[in-house]
Amino acid sequence: MDMIVNFFRQGGVFLYPIALVWIIGLVIAVERLIYLTREGFGNKAFWSELKPLFEAGNYRQAIALADRSDIALAQVMKYGLSRVNSTRRRDDVEKAMEESLVEIIPRLERRTHLLSALANIGMLMGLLGTIVGLIHAFAAVATANPAEKASLLAASISVAMNNTALGLICAITLLLAHMFLETQTTNIVDSLEVASMKFLNSLSERRPDVEAPQAAARVAGQGARA
Repeated sequence: MDMIVNFFRQGGVFLYPIALVWIIGLVIAVERLIYLTREGFGNKAFWSELKPLFEAGNYRQAIALADRSDIALAQVMKYGLSRVNSTRRRDDVEKAMEESLVEIIPRLERRTHLLSALANIGMLMGLLGTIVGLIHAFAAVATANPAEKASLLAASISVAMNNTALGLICAITLLLAHMFLETQTTNIVDSLEVASMKFLNSLSERRPDVEAPQAAARVAGQGARA
């Protein structure tokens, strides 16, 4: 703790806004990590309950299960299952699920892009603090007495180096958090697309049993007209 206090005491005023940017970025990163982790585990648990239902063709229970959950996969499946009752065409169901993904993906990516912006801001503020510290260092050497030049130069360089260090720490940690969260988001989106494809394939496998009487009726009608 004493080292941290001395670090800020010797670093000048620019350390405080850099630290504020860093703290804001860490709060955003932790919040996004908790949210994405919850979505990831929730999607897996929901899929394990939903898959037996739509494989058995029990779409009413599947819709009821989706209505009770607010996770991303439940929202996607709710769009698709709601179309199953009105149409059996794969294209209609697929379009409904794609529409849900358009709404869900921005929610998964929310605030993650801010981390890269905050990392750049923190690094640039550290660079600015470094430049200001070096300006003070040269000004001190130019105007101070020879006996005081060494101590003033050391203090000004300490300000510059402390700003550089904290700016780099802020930038590195926030960029790493941004990369990790982007990977987690991509994995969740990929899992949603895979689940959607499995649902559509299962629906297509069951569709011939439903459409066979309709196709036979169409053929019979054409024969009667001929």
